[in-house]
Amino acid sequence: MSVPVPPPAPEPGPYAGLDAPELRALLAGRDAALADQQAALQAWTHAVSHDLRAPLRHITSFGPLVRELLQDAPGLDATARAEALDYLATMDQSARRMGRMLDGLLQLARIARAPFMPQAVDLGALVHEVRAALAPRCAGRAVHWQVPDAWPALHGDTELLRTLLTELLGNAVKFTRGREPAQIRVDAERGADGRCALRVQDNGTGFDPARAQALFGIFQRLHRESEFDGAGCGLAAVRAIAQRHGGTVSVQAAPGAGCTVSVCWPGS
Repeated sequence: MSVPVPPPAPEPGPYAGLDAPELRALLAGRDAALADQQAALQAWTHAVSHDLRAPLRHITSFGPLVRELLQDAPGLDATARAEALDYLATMDQSARRMGRMLDGLLQLARIARAPFMPQAVDLGALVHEVRAALAPRCAGRAVHWQVPDAWPALHGDTELLRTLLTELLGNAVKFTRGREPAQIRVDAERGADGRCALRVQDNGTGFDPARAQALFGIFQRLHRESEFDGAGCGLAAVRAIAQRHGGTVSVQAAPGAGCTVSVCWPGS
């Protein structure tokens, strides 16, 4: 009869030789470093919110005044005037896009530093609330929603989950533009392992699945802005919220065949 071999002893970690005073000093140093990082993030957020917006406001405010001057400028031939107006339009469009990018960065900063307050969440009610807020975007369109009658119990931060659902359902509404009818399915289930999975599926424009992971980066887009607006921060926000809940997010898609985003939470 063979004798079972005991598993090897774990190797000592980097803190194995530290005594209690040394560990307390190490933790105090980590706390101080974390406080410094939070202060730096707060200062950065303030700069984005205020200081960086002033030049953009100047560009978007003075652009129309320059346009009026060009329209009335004597001695300017039609071709030169049209060129100058096109340049102004590009400047205005770029400034407004940068404003949306700053909004995306601010949202990510707020997600990272917002207090995390988990509680029992009525997922069905939250989905209904977000759908109602998105109703103006669906006006004049045939949008068919499929949602379950019953939802699994979920423990999470209500405000963060509202942001997550707003991004996911908003993307589904946006990328099904031109589909008649648009089909958006939202469902959630709890597995035998206790994990909860939320899926948002649409029949929209889709994209090359080989580029799926790029979508979770900041300012990453797979479609031209002339086709679909946005700064490319939505799925980055979804991933950040999922990570704060200890979860994961994945996406499946095919060109012209829609997209499915899945968010999974660990068991309670």
